[in-house]
Amino acid sequence: MKRPPTTQEFVLAELRRGILTGEMPPGSPVRQDALAEKLGVSRVPLREALRTLEGEGQVIYRPHRGYQVADLSLDDLLEVYRIRELLETEATLRAVPLMSSEDIERLEQAEEDIMRAAAADDIVGMAAANRRFHFTVLEASGMPRLTRLVRVMWDATDAYRALYYSSSENRARVHTEHKAIIAAVRAGDADEVVRLWNEHRAGAVSALHRIVQ
Repeated sequence: MKRPPTTQEFVLAELRRGILTGEMPPGSPVRQDALAEKLGVSRVPLREALRTLEGEGQVIYRPHRGYQVADLSLDDLLEVYRIRELLETEATLRAVPLMSSEDIERLEQAEEDIMRAAAADDIVGMAAANRRFHFTVLEASGMPRLTRLVRVMWDATDAYRALYYSSSENRARVHTEHKAIIAAVRAGDADEVVRLWNEHRAGAVSALHRIVQ
């Protein structure tokens, strides 16, 4: 049975959802009193959640002005994706030879969930299923510290991901690329999976380059 979230976990999840959906757009102030009232919590778990997001670069704190959602930055995106490339390549090379038929089934199920959410225009659902898809491969590496570092990088780019998923063309691209990744995993070709991951990230950066400056 899944453990109920703590108040801080609940608040953090709600803030992440707000950033992902654009309800808390880049550059907007975080009005703590209003948020605490809306979520039905005290300021304490809200402050802790904001500190977590500040560590990820999703919000910034300005003296005498408080927190605001971080502006989108192409340089920031490129740095995060470069770090992801380095870490995910290592994890993938170790993971693919170890992946089971059950892992491949989880990949296929995650991709079905992505497409179902896309059809319903559910950005939050797409992001959650997409994360399951990627981390099904990464977690199979048996390298939990590395995987945790990748999670930090993923958490830092939710706002960018929301922009990317807003395009039907990008959603179709994701589906095509994920199907190719599944086929390469099934064939046990780790080098091909790495190549496809790199193409996958490059496609996202190229699309976002036209939006984020």
